Amino acid sequence: MKRREDLTSPRSRRRLGVQYDSDAFGAFSESIANFLGTARFLVFQSIVIVFWIVHNIAAPDYLIFDSWDRGFVLLTLLLSVQASYAAPLILLAQSRQERRDRITSENDREVAERTQSDTEFLAREIASVRVTMSDMVTGEDFGDRLDQLSEMMGALSEQVAQLSATSPDDAGAAGAGAGAGDTSDNSSIVADEN
Repeated sequence: MKRREDLTSPRSRRRLGVQYDSDAFGAFSESIANFLGTARFLVFQSIVIVFWIVHNIAAPDYLIFDSWDRGFVLLTLLLSVQASYAAPLILLAQSRQERRDRITSENDREVAERTQSDTEFLAREIASVRVTMSDMVTGEDFGDRLDQLSEMMGALSEQVAQLSATSPDDAGAAGAGAGAGDTSDNSSIVADEN
């Protein structure tokens, strides 16, 4: 065996000069297999075989082409040839159908996985929206809080009105009449304010 100089590409197989389109041949084999698998073909074949047998038994000797004495050798040969071609064509059609079914099931599996992941994503999103909504103030809570705020604003405005009703002059006179003991309290209040 001679060694090749170029080892970068695999060795090509030697073929006969016959080349064919595998897809076209596969479609042809499927059409034949589909026809062979029908009741119409079985009825047609049965009629031909019955006609063949009746003709070769009842016809005159000069019209007989496959005699009963030889056991219908030509009919047996034709049915054997038909079976020898039909079996591989049917197997080829089945293998093409299996390939299509496998591709379809893979596509279905991918679609199911995507659907499941999308469903899980949507479930997580709905759960996060529910959590967010539970933290939000509802209409009743908002109304209650507004009522509380208006009550607090009313109380604060009353206190401001009471404080503004007492004048600063009154507060100064009260502080002067209290005596020296109150100055330490006032100085501590001023220190706290600073």
